[in-house]
Amino acid sequence: MTPQAQLAMLAWIPVVLFLFVRFPAQKAVIIGFIGAWLFLPQKAGFYFPGLPDYDRVSAVSYSILLATFVFDVGRFRSFKFSWIDIPMLIWCLCPLASSITSGLGAYDGMSAVLDQTIAWGVPYFLGRIYLNNLRGLRLLAIGIFIGGLVYVPLCLFEIRMSPQLHQMVYGYFPHMFAQTIRYGGFRPQVFMTHGLQVGIWMMSASLIGIWLWQAGVIKQLWGIPMSWLVLVLSITFVLLKSTGAWFLMALGVAILFSAKWFRTALPFFLTIVIIFSYLYGGVTGEFTGEKKDGILQFVTTLTDESRAGSLGARFNQEEVLGDLARERIVFGHGKWGWVARDEETGKEYVAADSLWILGFTHNGVVGLFSLYLAMLLPVISFGVLRYPGTTWFHPKVAPAAALAVVVMLFMFDSLLNAHPTPTYMLASGAISGLVVNETQTQKVKGNRAAARRSLAQKRQHQHN
Repeated sequence: MTPQAQLAMLAWIPVVLFLFVRFPAQKAVIIGFIGAWLFLPQKAGFYFPGLPDYDRVSAVSYSILLATFVFDVGRFRSFKFSWIDIPMLIWCLCPLASSITSGLGAYDGMSAVLDQTIAWGVPYFLGRIYLNNLRGLRLLAIGIFIGGLVYVPLCLFEIRMSPQLHQMVYGYFPHMFAQTIRYGGFRPQVFMTHGLQVGIWMMSASLIGIWLWQAGVIKQLWGIPMSWLVLVLSITFVLLKSTGAWFLMALGVAILFSAKWFRTALPFFLTIVIIFSYLYGGVTGEFTGEKKDGILQFVTTLTDESRAGSLGARFNQEEVLGDLARERIVFGHGKWGWVARDEETGKEYVAADSLWILGFTHNGVVGLFSLYLAMLLPVISFGVLRYPGTTWFHPKVAPAAALAVVVMLFMFDSLLNAHPTPTYMLASGAISGLVVNETQTQKVKGNRAAARRSLAQKRQHQHN
């Protein structure tokens, strides 16, 4: 870790404190989360035995918690535990059971609980207490869109000049340069771990921008029409050469425009069913053989053999790790001390590329399904209990709907990749807060009912 990377990590705490002085709390939280994710260095931080690491992921949690204690301590009292928070609580606590049952001990378990809580629980909690209304979700959606626009010139620079910005600013390259080469050009990495991470981020920003523009939430930004900003962002996204993100973008557009044209969220819920079906097949070991071969053949047809080969390698990895995970199926093997061996090739695995198989191996079915429920139960409840698909094009609801879809797509991507992103946990927590906030929901529904009554009265008057 270079001196400039150390300085950036240390400076982030006073930066966030300044944000809380300069901006209203909701905006300060959003800028803090997005700014850290876009610009802090990779693989940098400070590590203390027995304590959660201070790294790029945890820096935002520590800094905003500190700012809340200093400037807004009363905010903590606004939190009231609800049924919707149970999966996140289990996900944060289950590493203790995993460590104890796998022989790693209670000390290792408590350390893992702290790590998991800082990385997942705190962003979710901050979303619950700060962004738990339609206004907060609107600000978060706009913040992600602006974050995508900020990355446009940086991505275009690296598309042309190769991924160099992290090296130029922080003095080192955090990943394998060979993986930035794609389709005869370069795939930007900017200040993220991998080009795949950039692809998912820009997909989210583009999808949110399209929906905000179509729903009339924002007409222009910085004096520039939304149509032009969305066009530039979408073109940049396509140039990233991230095929998985292209697929997720197409799926997200189909889901949102089904809500606009057909007034239904059915594709959204069907996608969630597919996610849990995949998890069930992976846990039971039923997702093998012809099912995987069919997917690989389909991917080969859409892309090329190299993309299908990469996916096939992940499928093989998941089979080996799945066999190991099923040996301790309830709470898993814990985070350390295990090795999965492929008997056919002799290859050994101590890590994985997919978040779901990591969750299954580390924390068993309890951890795996609590993780996916922690992120997806809020968006399911959003569409079932509060705002059905018929309302998703309403200007007040549209930002929250776009964020619900983005969170779901992030968890879909986590079936194949492992790039935990605090902003999506923040969004999940914010949606949870909205779901348990009856007053705001009734207000919007009341406005829609009033609008329908007004329209009926006008039609009756015209008829008379």
